[in-house]
Amino acid sequence: MIRINEEIKKELSDIIRQDLKDPRIIQTMVSVLNVDTTNDLKYCKIYISVMGNEEQKKGVIEGLKNASGFIRREIARRINLRNTPELIFKIDDSIEYGIRLSKIIDDIKSNTEEEDESNE
Repeated sequence: MIRINEEIKKELSDIIRQDLKDPRIIQTMVSVLNVDTTNDLKYCKIYISVMGNEEQKKGVIEGLKNASGFIRREIARRINLRNTPELIFKIDDSIEYGIRLSKIIDDIKSNTEEEDESNE
């Protein structure tokens, strides 16, 4: 299953980057983070990261849902599977969460350094 998930992830990334023409998708930075396919290959949850605001995230999800038939056909054409799974797109905010945490840590660190300098 891991090999299938990685292959779908690779092909899906290529399809999003090269083949989709929807402005909601191509004008936003979209990354495929993880793919989780059921054992019977009926469903495939695709976790994506979208750098942008909530409106852009919703637009990307709508664009991917609208293009899911095309994406599914492309995956079937590129990967030889007994079934081509139904695609379910989900937003994964873990990268943005990590960036926010990193910024908070940097802010705390710089405030601590400023306090140390003022105490000297």
